[in-house]
Amino acid sequence: MANPVLHLSSGVSRSIPRASVPIALIAIALCGCSINLGSLSSEPDGAAPKPAPAIANEAEAQAAATRAQTLARSGKTEEALSELDKAIALDPHNVQALYSRGLLYQGEKQHQLAIDDFTAANGLTPQQAEPLLGRALSYLALEKIKEAAADLDEAVQADPQNAQIWTTRGLAYERLGDKTNAASSYGRAIDLRPKDEAARTGFARVGGKAG
Repeated sequence: MANPVLHLSSGVSRSIPRASVPIALIAIALCGCSINLGSLSSEPDGAAPKPAPAIANEAEAQAAATRAQTLARSGKTEEALSELDKAIALDPHNVQALYSRGLLYQGEKQHQLAIDDFTAANGLTPQQAEPLLGRALSYLALEKIKEAAADLDEAVQADPQNAQIWTTRGLAYERLGDKTNAASSYGRAIDLRPKDEAARTGFARVGGKAG
């Protein structure tokens, strides 16, 4: 998607300046996250039954989100974004659609749009690490390092066994000049995934000592 102006389903267009993504960020950018967030649900336990029109809208929204995944896997980003716009217009609480659209915006370097979607997804599922990781990566791309570190601190609490989160946290703290936190984060990533090259090279850069 070469045009940085994205026309949303509401008819409003927003132009986002392209920010350069650090090479270290590209190496770890969401390679471990699936676009399918079937495990995420914004429905609280014991929620009251919904009226039939709301259920129909949710079903149609989910169908659009599923079509978007197929299009995205085929490299049809414009079409995928269009389907996700439809899904979110029908069901603004569809976490899968919000997260998926955030990933696609991120891939197009439209990082503020990505942050907006990851923030919405996080608000609906505050105990899930994926939207926090996604938002942190876009914050890093926009040089908002402190905001990224804060998200990653929260993400490792939500999913302490996720090596990619620890690697990304190491990068954030390295860029903040905090070598102690960077080394401990990279070290934790290596413990979880010994062949993680981004973590191993980061660990070496900050002078980490092998245990």
